[in-house]
Amino acid sequence: MSLRLRLTLIYTGLLSGVVLLLSIVIYSMVSVVMVNQVDFLLQQAAEHIIGAVRADAIGGMTINPDALNISNRIYFQVWSDNGRILLYSDNSSEFTTAMDPEAMSLEEPIFREVSVQQTAFRVLSAPIMVSGEDYGWLQVGITLTELHTTQRLLQVVFGISALFAIIVAGIIGWLVTAQALEPLETMAQITTRITSTDDLSLRIPVNTSRMDEIGEVVLTFNQTLVRLERLFNAQRRFLADVSHELRTPLTVIKGNVGLMRMMNEVDEESLNSIESEVDRLTRLVGDLLLMTQAETGRLPLMLEQVEVDDLLLEVFEQMQVLSSGVHDIHIEYIEPAVVTGDRDRLKQVLLNLGSNAIKFTPERGMINWRLSVSRDWVQISVSDQGSGIQKGEIRHLFERFYRGDKSRTRSRVDVGFGLGLPIAYWIVRNHGGRIDVESKVGEGTTFTVWLPISQSEVPTRPLQGDQEKKHNE
Repeated sequence: MSLRLRLTLIYTGLLSGVVLLLSIVIYSMVSVVMVNQVDFLLQQAAEHIIGAVRADAIGGMTINPDALNISNRIYFQVWSDNGRILLYSDNSSEFTTAMDPEAMSLEEPIFREVSVQQTAFRVLSAPIMVSGEDYGWLQVGITLTELHTTQRLLQVVFGISALFAIIVAGIIGWLVTAQALEPLETMAQITTRITSTDDLSLRIPVNTSRMDEIGEVVLTFNQTLVRLERLFNAQRRFLADVSHELRTPLTVIKGNVGLMRMMNEVDEESLNSIESEVDRLTRLVGDLLLMTQAETGRLPLMLEQVEVDDLLLEVFEQMQVLSSGVHDIHIEYIEPAVVTGDRDRLKQVLLNLGSNAIKFTPERGMINWRLSVSRDWVQISVSDQGSGIQKGEIRHLFERFYRGDKSRTRSRVDVGFGLGLPIAYWIVRNHGGRIDVESKVGEGTTFTVWLPISQSEVPTRPLQGDQEKKHNE
């Protein structure tokens, strides 16, 4: 059974129950009101009859016709306490017995529905008192033919109305649920198409005028498709990049092994080349493992108090060695600063940024380091005088295996795997900080690392105005 049919049946069933309950309540109320009206007429008639009845000298009863003002629909009988009929109306002359014999054994007035000669009556039986003693019984009745006819008419009307309401509710429910479930049907069709074609670019049309739960499901589903598409594209790109990175060292290793076999001797230069490529593969595997840990949130961090100024001096000395004296590297400004973090990971970030600055800066170019404290943040920046980065490339810098324009590097040998900046990004992010990039083509690039002083409460990054004010001071 389809969801549309189930919802329609549920909607129709609930409406049917409401209509049925409402019909029963109205029918019962109308019946009670009509019965109360009949009882009121009977009670009024009984009072008129008792007021018009007179006892004669021989123990009988007479009635004053002028004082009797009751409807012709009213039937009445006056019985003595010994079961002898004393008076009766003209329309009840055919009755051979009391209209309600059982009620004459009771001591209190009572209303009852009885059948007299196969005709339904509503009868009021009331005792007659003379001088404080029981004298007889008065029974006043009225036929219930009109009442029963009205009740049957109400039953027919309510039945037809309920049937009509159920049919209309079923049709409307079927149409409304079709409109409501249309996005879900579209979602099912698109899901089937995605399964059969592996095309994650498909999206469900969004109705902007509809912001209900199903609309939210559609938006969430589309967002999920966007994330899945990005993940699959990233996975394909990752496999392609890894394959490319592995192909070169493996080719070199295989070529050198083949050369040594042809020469039938061990060549020292070939062994050095093989060792270099094996080291390259080891670094690649290590970087991939670290990148995976960072992206999954399982990057191991040994948090401790880190003196960032001492750490920057160590990085500065190592950069002097890496540069071999061909760059002008110096620290423009340094301020004592202590953060809570992993010293080795933070050093890895600074070394990565420093090596990139060396890689993309021409010989005799200047590289400047700066360390300052801005409120609850430590700001570390490194600026180079390289060729700069295009604006369209900046947003891709922290993607895996992205290396941008290779013409910006000093040599093909210096080109890395494209994992350094993504690893640095995730290390800083796991410390509660961020990395900013500012670059002008032809002038150079500045990378700025923001680190919170305390890991217990990561503050909001300071505004640009606060930074400039701090620098001016």
